[in-house]
Amino acid sequence: MDQYLITAGKKIKCLRCKARSSRTGLQCGRPALKVSKTQKCGAHGGRSTGPKTAEGKARIAALHTVHGLETRAKRAKRSEASARLSRLEDAAYLLGMMTGPRGRGRKARGYVPVKTIEQVRQMMIDDVLHPDRGVSRERAEI
Repeated sequence: MDQYLITAGKKIKCLRCKARSSRTGLQCGRPALKVSKTQKCGAHGGRSTGPKTAEGKARIAALHTVHGLETRAKRAKRSEASARLSRLEDAAYLLGMMTGPRGRGRKARGYVPVKTIEQVRQMMIDDVLHPDRGVSRERAEI
């Protein structure tokens, strides 16, 4: 195949992406990015490979969120609230206040099951003595 692509009505001459299909063995037909050191298009890895220095990697790790809708602090707060809710559910079943199936799925990080009446008492005492540790009285940002 040709090393160059002629685009825009034969007005622009550019390098061709060097990636090859593993299925057909044909070369990619897209133009390579100018900034690509490996002469690849954006779909085949021609863009930046990320920070290389330790401080650059730390900066990205501090900012990174999975989908951009919440920060790590909000995620941690939601996880704490979920763990607390699971503990309250355990206590309600233990005290006979609830019957039927329990909540399904994995439990939140920090969840410790409540299995005895003594643990329920301790949980209630901790709630009274340390109200700021659980979810605040205001509506939690979830």
